[in-house]
Amino acid sequence: MPNVKRVLHLLLPPAIALALTSCSRENSPAEPAAPPPPGVSVSLAQWRSDEPAHRLQVAVRNTGDTPVYFSDLQLVTESFTTLPPQKTEAVIPRTNRTDLPIPYGQANCDPAGVPPLKPATVVAHLRVGDEPLRQVAFPLPHPDPLLTRLLRDECSAFLIKQAADIAFAPQWREQGKQLHGTLTVTRRSGTTPLTLQSIDGTTHYIINPASGRRRPMATLDGTAKSLEIPVVVTPGRCDPHAFAEAKKAHLFPVRASLGQDQERVVIVSPDQQAQRLMVDYARRTCGLA
Repeated sequence: MPNVKRVLHLLLPPAIALALTSCSRENSPAEPAAPPPPGVSVSLAQWRSDEPAHRLQVAVRNTGDTPVYFSDLQLVTESFTTLPPQKTEAVIPRTNRTDLPIPYGQANCDPAGVPPLKPATVVAHLRVGDEPLRQVAFPLPHPDPLLTRLLRDECSAFLIKQAADIAFAPQWREQGKQLHGTLTVTRRSGTTPLTLQSIDGTTHYIINPASGRRRPMATLDGTAKSLEIPVVVTPGRCDPHAFAEAKKAHLFPVRASLGQDQERVVIVSPDQQAQRLMVDYARRTCGLA
């Protein structure tokens, strides 16, 4: 008896045949994941340069004598948006640790508060020696401390961002050996007072409110729509190595609280033009220009 599906694809117009093929693939059962090979394990890490790129390092350990080929890697958890597998094409020999970078998705936050971390798994397509390529799941110990921190930080910022937008105004000006700017707060929803408790410097810059009042800096009252806080920036380090390793130079942590709620941290960055201005200013002030 002829294959009915093949006959239909031959008789139907190409567009409909393609749709049937896609539908068939989407409805097919997911590829079953095998357990990790003996001696192969993974954990998660994050370097300073990974943070602004929303990236993780999958630390692979192979205690066996057979090299393992990793075709791709993917983080799977309900706490973060699942991204497509990241191509790695790495051969891991016997080693204590080899880091393979992968991006990770946006945190799945709850407007009611910071949610608990859900279990997470690293899924990989790999091959041990000459064996066929197969999908393998590496369950991470729960709760993973790194994912717990990342979820807490992103969802804490999410709670503040629901109420107000915190940003730097685009205008900056040099005055002597200081760079002056403005931190702006613009209400988005609700009437709960928002208090900016403090702003911290970075690896490169020291930042303080121009008023000298460091904590709390100011409060956006329930009926207020916006707030401006003048700030003063000065170089934090002037050695050439610091400029070469400026991974988080423009990520300024702002600590804020809604009403009587606990403090949350929001990362605020100047726009690209302002970042270039700040680097030029720091080089001149440090005598490196």
